Amino acid sequence: MLVLVAPGQGAQTPGFLTEWLDLPGAADRVAAWSDAIGLDLAHYGTKADADAIRDTAVAQPLLVAAGLLSATALGDIVPGAVAGHSVGEITAAAFAGVLDDTAALSLVRKRGLAMADAAAITETGMAALLGGDPETTVAHLEKLGLTPANINGAGQIVAAGTKEQIAALEADKPEGVRRVVVLQVAGAFHTHHMGPAVDTLAKAAEALTPGDPKVTYVSNKDGRDVATGAEVLERLVGQVANPVRWDLCMETFKELGVTALLEVCPGGTLTGLAKRALPGVRTLALKTPADLDAARELIAEHAA
Repeated sequence: MLVLVAPGQGAQTPGFLTEWLDLPGAADRVAAWSDAIGLDLAHYGTKADADAIRDTAVAQPLLVAAGLLSATALGDIVPGAVAGHSVGEITAAAFAGVLDDTAALSLVRKRGLAMADAAAITETGMAALLGGDPETTVAHLEKLGLTPANINGAGQIVAAGTKEQIAALEADKPEGVRRVVVLQVAGAFHTHHMGPAVDTLAKAAEALTPGDPKVTYVSNKDGRDVATGAEVLERLVGQVANPVRWDLCMETFKELGVTALLEVCPGGTLTGLAKRALPGVRTLALKTPADLDAARELIAEHAA
């Protein structure tokens, strides 16, 4: 059984979309999406520097566009399940047929703008903690006033809070944690700091007519399979200000009997977690079009 997954913010790198735009029809498709959402995706995916694509309002639609573009290059596939990490949930919603591509990109454009506005209210950030006992780590974060914004499994938790709280964490890391890595993101995502973005996103969602998932859709909220498009959309809205439970998503993959995990462009982060948390599951990350043949072989062996 194959699960198709989409990465979240921070996976983007300068120029990562360049080779994908050389595929037949890709440049025209991206140009149409750019016109629809008022953002030059081709420019940001090929020519912009790291600072430009770190901007939340740019990074989020760019990641969703890359995921959709790379998945289309694979041809018609029917995965057993789909999931996405944070903003990747919108990409996964498109994979599942809950939203069409244009609706997904319109929603993520509004999400990115709203989260960027929320992040500008207070100077905040995020840091990854590697190693340690999850219960001990979470208790320590709460003592410092930080939120465990991403509980990713495989020994990784991402903390979020004010810049001062992140600095305090660097100076006083939890027992057993090997490293604290400050992330190059523009705010404390998936925390109460994103509260203002929830209202904006809820209004944007009201204009959409979601379809029910055509394949199993696994939610970041609790790792549960969500059966209706309306609930998927409701969860996408609320998840902006609530922790990502990727650990629970991977537990659900185990329960479903997943045998292979394929991560769309810009792949790498989620396959890395899966290699540690899902032993025996084949993994493959789409980084460039050179990975497509191997991905098709994986699909032929493991998809429905």
